Parts: sequence; C-alpha cells; structure tokens
Amino acid sequence: MAKLKYNHHIVKKKFGQNFLIDNDIINSIVYSINPKNTETMIEIGPGLGALTKHMYKYLNKLFLVEYDIDLVNRLLNYFSDVKNLKIFFKNALKFDFSHIDNKYYNSVRVFGNLPYNISVLLLLHLFKYKNIYDMHFMFQKEVANRLLAFPNTKHYGRLSIISQYFCNITHLFDVFPESFRPIPKVSSTFLRLSPYQKKKYYLKNLKSLIKVTSLAFGNRRKIIKNSLFELFSENELINLQIDPTLRAENISIEQYCRLSNCISE
Repeated sequence: MAKLKYNHHIVKKKFGQNFLIDNDIINSIVYSINPKNTETMIEIGPGLGALTKHMYKYLNKLFLVEYDIDLVNRLLNYFSDVKNLKIFFKNALKFDFSHIDNKYYNSVRVFGNLPYNISVLLLLHLFKYKNIYDMHFMFQKEVANRLLAFPNTKHYGRLSIISQYFCNITHLFDVFPESFRPIPKVSSTFLRLSPYQKKKYYLKNLKSLIKVTSLAFGNRRKIIKNSLFELFSENELINLQIDPTLRAENISIEQYCRLSNCISE
C-alpha cells in the first residue's frame, strides 16, 4: 500500500494527522482566539505550521508541542529565524504545562487542531493545570457535541459533566471535512474552553465525581436507584432531593456534585 503524503510529509495515522488547509477557517480561528502581543500561548500539534505562521506574529512568546520528529524538524527549519518561538519535541499527554508557568509566565493560553484520537485524554490532562487561562481546540464534531451537551439530551454524559465542571464551553463554528488534508471521515467543531477561576459547582473530591458518573453512565438505561445501588439507597437519594426513578442523563451537574460530596464524607 502506498504511503499517504501531504505537502511531502508522510502522514502518520497513529498520530491522527489531518492538516488544516482552508485559509478562511484559519483566519476564523485566529480571529476567534484574538491573540495579543503581551500574551504567551502554547500550540498543541502544530503539524505543518498552518496556524503557527499566523499566530507567532501577534505574540510575545509562542511554544509548540509536537510529537512527530519529522514535523519538529520541518518546523525548526521553517521558523529558524523566529525568535519568539520555542518548539518542544514532546507527547502532549505527558507534557508538564506548569513548566511554562514556572519558567516563563503566570498564565498561558492553549490552542490547536487536536489529533482526534487523543482529544479527550488530552483535555483531562489539561484540566489539572491552574495556569491555563483558556483553550481553543478543533474537535471531532461528535466529541464537541458531548462536551457541550445539557441534561436530558442524548449526548450528555461523563465527558459533559467533568468538562463543564472545570470550564465554560463555547461553540464557535463548525468545519467541513474538506478543510483538511487528508480529508477526514467526520466533521469538526471549533470550541473555546474557559476554566473557571472560581468553580461554578462545589465539589469536595474529583475522584468521587468520576466514580459516581462512571457507575451512572455505565448503566445509563437503568434508573438511578438501580445504577447507583452500590452507593445510595432509595431513601438516601430522596434525602438528597434526587428522584430515584430518573436515568443518568436526567441528573444535573450540580446533582452529581451533591452525590459525589456525599460519598466523599
């Protein structure tokens, strides 16, 4: 089988590489992010530099995190004369984003056309860092729908709850597959995630929220008194002002936090 190439680069499926080529979309991304010259930003998965070559011109400092050594070498060559840009050859899932905070600046903004195969894991990794001011990412549309979903909708689930506990999430625009090379089989959505400086919901322990939502949505066809029977009796649910006959997708984030706080005690 012939190796798939784009712009003389051999596309590596294991890295989920789909390169953005649509200049109108690129301009929309830059406009949405609205970079300022006093800011420091981190681009995850810069690829061939389609966004990078626009963004660095506005910024005091731009850091790139790229895990494909072939792309790292291309970026180093292309941006060799750019002084306000630094490239890390790192796996973003293992990158210490507090390193940027401690060594350089108090807060950073993060953006990127994320590899879809790691987007959810990467978000969960990024939520751990308090030095991130905001994030602008391209997601597979299905993942974006889950991130944005409200209770009582089919896309609402664990990802919705955990992500919305950490961030205010805004839909910016959708992107057709033809805006990428190679052309993916799915549509995409560009989102803004703004971590709460003061959390919207009171939660004692994130592990408890993960446990409760895992049980609830692992049995999402069951009513909540049956899916959470290991943790709560029917009377306990009623005392927590949660209808035991509801299903997992009918429970609000605030209610899940209430359940989680109860088992934390």
